[in-house]
Amino acid sequence: MTLYQATSALQSQLVQLYDEREAANIAALVIEHVTGWKRIDRVLNKHSSLPAEQLALLEKDTAQLLQHRPVQYVLGEAWFWGMKFFVNEQVLIPRPETEELVDWILHDLKQAGRKSKPKILDVGTGSGCLAIALKKEWPGAQMIACDVSREALLVAGKNAAANAVQVDFLQTDFLQPEQRNRLPVVDVLVSNPPYIPIDDKKDMQPHVLQYEPHLALFVENNDPLIFYKAMAGFAKKHLLQGGALYAEIHEHMGQAVSELFQAEGFRKVEVRKDLQGRERMVRALPSTEAGFNGP
Repeated sequence: MTLYQATSALQSQLVQLYDEREAANIAALVIEHVTGWKRIDRVLNKHSSLPAEQLALLEKDTAQLLQHRPVQYVLGEAWFWGMKFFVNEQVLIPRPETEELVDWILHDLKQAGRKSKPKILDVGTGSGCLAIALKKEWPGAQMIACDVSREALLVAGKNAAANAVQVDFLQTDFLQPEQRNRLPVVDVLVSNPPYIPIDDKKDMQPHVLQYEPHLALFVENNDPLIFYKAMAGFAKKHLLQGGALYAEIHEHMGQAVSELFQAEGFRKVEVRKDLQGRERMVRALPSTEAGFNGP
């Protein structure tokens, strides 16, 4: 079977699950992973026959993809902020909107210009993509990242080593006051917490619902803002003067999150849309007059 035939066959099977554009993108990722050839090489060698071992690997990958397993888990890798990350079912797949959150934080750090070595805490780090990207771009930062999942922290540690950055990883259940209160005082608090109400499961795609970790996705219907409440309470004692809190949010809960932070005494709360026009991230600045602790 030639490279062209293999690519066409894979894409034709994937359109059973995805639209044509996404099927083509997934097929390209898989073929590149199997052959080791970049796009230009695949174009130049499209009539070359694939060796038996590559065809066997392609067959194995295809079988997993047709079971709705995300391509990132099939290949064991995902790209984020120009870096390759190892991923498995213990961590969420890094998403483009999280890159937008990284960009927002970096922009604010540059604008502030007050601290060349800020202390940053990433809550619920998962694969470590957010913490690692920030540390890569701001090497002077002291980066701390926590997660309740030991398995996720193993993945994050592997990614930090692979991308040659130093991050202090801590196993912490942030919803337990006695555990989160042991975390350090910081300049920046950032999180992509669980925020999807369980009722939303019925509207989710099988490749997300069946494979991505529910611990990192879902919250109870009766308290969908539980993590934002915990972050607000933590910030009152652990966010330094001049610091800021950043978080990803459910696209339909921007107003609710904003009102929560304002009620907790944050003096300025901004909800920002992603490039798709969805409200997906928030920044909250504390007020020392409202009783926030600082140096």
